[in-house]
Parts: sequence; structure tokens; C-alpha cells
Amino acid sequence: MKKLFALLLCLVLMIPVMALADTEITLWTYPIGGWANSETVDEIIANFNAVHPDIKVTVQYLDYTSGDDQVTTAIEAGTTPDIIMEGPERLVANWGAAGKMLPVNDLWTEETAADIAAAGATLQATCTGADGNLYIYPLCMTAHCMTINYNYFEQADALQYLDLENRTWTTEGFINACRALANAGFIPGIVYCGGQGGDQGTRALVYNLYSASFANADHTEYTIGSEEGIKGLQLLADLVSEGALTADPAIVAADEIALFCNGTAAMSFCWNASAAVSNKASFADGVVSYPMTFPTDDGVPVLDGGIWGFGLFDNGNDEKVAAAKEFIKFVCDDPEQGPKSAYATGYFPTHASFGDIYTGTEKAEYAEFSVFMPYLGDIYQVTPGWATQRTEWWNLLQRIFAGGDVATEVATYTANANASIK
Repeated sequence: MKKLFALLLCLVLMIPVMALADTEITLWTYPIGGWANSETVDEIIANFNAVHPDIKVTVQYLDYTSGDDQVTTAIEAGTTPDIIMEGPERLVANWGAAGKMLPVNDLWTEETAADIAAAGATLQATCTGADGNLYIYPLCMTAHCMTINYNYFEQADALQYLDLENRTWTTEGFINACRALANAGFIPGIVYCGGQGGDQGTRALVYNLYSASFANADHTEYTIGSEEGIKGLQLLADLVSEGALTADPAIVAADEIALFCNGTAAMSFCWNASAAVSNKASFADGVVSYPMTFPTDDGVPVLDGGIWGFGLFDNGNDEKVAAAKEFIKFVCDDPEQGPKSAYATGYFPTHASFGDIYTGTEKAEYAEFSVFMPYLGDIYQVTPGWATQRTEWWNLLQRIFAGGDVATEVATYTANANASIK
């Protein structure tokens, strides 16, 4: 009887210990491809729980309209999630720089760092804050491009100005193509500037034309006010003045994409694999999308891009932090789950060892966009003052296309954008 009592007592004492082993963590995710879909994320979590049944993951889905406000409110109220999925402009340059996030240095093991470096040399630098700590562990990346309507270019005899095999073209070729399209009765392209939506397209268009840079290598200054940057903006203003391009201060990229898809415009300056797949069903008759790099004077395009991954908020709970890291490692590093996690985004894995994840799948169309990855440039979105800069950028374009002197307006932009860094 005494032995039975002792055994029962041990079992009772073990119950709270076992309960402590179960951990609940929260994940907030922005709409990064399929990670906006609860069915997709539920399947990923189910795969995780098959390995870690003791960790419960609760998910909240954010959008880009109200998501930042939700996070700000949570920070102020002390109710931030354990994990958040987004890019370095928020995780590193915003919340990380503000001291709200935990470093994830230990996730960057020598092995994983080498694997990530093989996929993109600048990725680790992009995930690193000014204090030297890493605040994001990356899952996927992409290079943004533009696209043309192949049919319209063919009808305007403008295909001669493109290197179709390498999907590149020169600034001179771009000018000639715009004029040929306009002369054939087409709207060549629309420079949108009604807000910050899709502004990566207009930024890349401007800085590629004459090999300018948008920010310096140290991410301490916005540099489009250089001679090359001003020259690129002046060219766009001149093309708009002569009718070889159109500028519209009332629309953003989503509107411009719609105008490309319905056949109104012969180009879209805001394109990538995800846009290609999600908009294909809306193509009007005669619209044949042919993705291209941005035109550049030296024949070496530099593409804007993005990386997305996971960061940890500092909630002061070591047990939850440990559980959150297990989730991140499983989602990003597991040789079976990692490719699936990246595949769900519609972007390309940041782990080089995962290889080609799209060919031969239902998303085989995405594989076409791997040709642009070698052109991925510096992810300068981690430059401080990013939110202010984005507003200043579309305001700059509006002033220029309203007739403002380019050099004068760029000087105003540069002063305001760089003042926000300090």
C-alpha cells in the first residue's frame, strides 16, 4: 500500500512538471504569399507539431493597411507576439533599431550562414542592425523586375531594342522603344506616384537608367540626389513631356498593374513572380507578359528585392523564446519543411541548398523568374528613416511631373529624407 501511495504521489507531482513542458507561442504574419492563407499556415504548423507536439502556435494575420498600427499598439501595450514574419525594413530598421526585438544571432550557425550566403552575399548584412546584432532569420527572397506586353512591342517594331535572351536592355533602347510605342498609338508606360504602393518599381527605374544608387553602402544616406540620379529623373520628365511616357499622380502600383493587364499600357514597372501568377487570369486578349530587367546605361541592371523571415519580440519569457526558436528553425532549416515553407511564399529560398523548388510543380511559372536573382542588389530598405523617405519619394515624383525643376525638387527630397536618418 505504501508503495502504491508513493507511486501515486510521484504521478501527482509530475503533472505540473509535465504541464510546464507545454508552451504556447504566438505568430503574427504579414501577407507574404501563401502565408496569408490559414490553410497553408495550418498545414505548416501541423508539420511542426508532428515533431514538437508540446508547442502550440497561435497565428494572427496582418495586412499592410493596418498591420503596422496593430504592431505599434501591441508594443505600447506590452502584448507583442512571440514571433513576427516580415522583412528587414520593419524587423531590423524599425523595431529592431528601437530595441523592441531579440537578437537571433544563435540561429545563424556557421553552417546555415554559409548556406544563406551562397544564395545572396548581402543577406546577412541586410539582417544585421546598427548594433551588430541579427534581428531576422530569413526564409525567402525575390528580385523585383518590370514587364512588357510582347505583342505591343512586336506591333510597334520595338522588340529590336531588347535583349530578349538575357531579358536586359539599355537606356537608349528604352528611350527608342517608348517613342516607337507612342508613335504606334500605344501608351508605353505609366509612372505612378499616388502613394508608396509599389514604389520599388519607380525607384529601380530611376536609379538604373544612369547607374545611380539609392542609398550608400553603409545605409547612412539616401543618394539619389547624385548627378546620375538627377539625370535619370530628368529623362523620365522629358519623356513624359514629349508624350513617350505618361505620369499619373493619382494611382499607385496596383492601379498601374491593372492598366497593364487590361491592355491599356505596354509596360508595368512593378512586377515579380507573385504578381505574374496572381494577375494572369486578368490579362485581356492581346496581353502577353514578358518580364524584363530595368534598362540601364552600362548593361548591368541592379534590381530591387526583398527578403522575408522571422524575428522575435522581447517578451521576457525564456521558455517562449526557446519554443519560438524551435519553430523558426523547423520552418526555415528543416531539409523537408524548409523548401515547403519557401514554396508557400511564392518567392525563392534563402537557403541555397534547397535548390530549384518550382520546376515540375503547380507553381512552375515561378521558375522563370529565377533568371533575375543574380541581379539582386543591395537591400537598402534598412536605411534609417525609411518610412519618411517613402513619403518623400512619391511626393518628389508628383512635384516633378507637375512641372517642378528636377534638381530643385531632388534637393528638397534629399534634405528631408536624410534629415529623417538623424
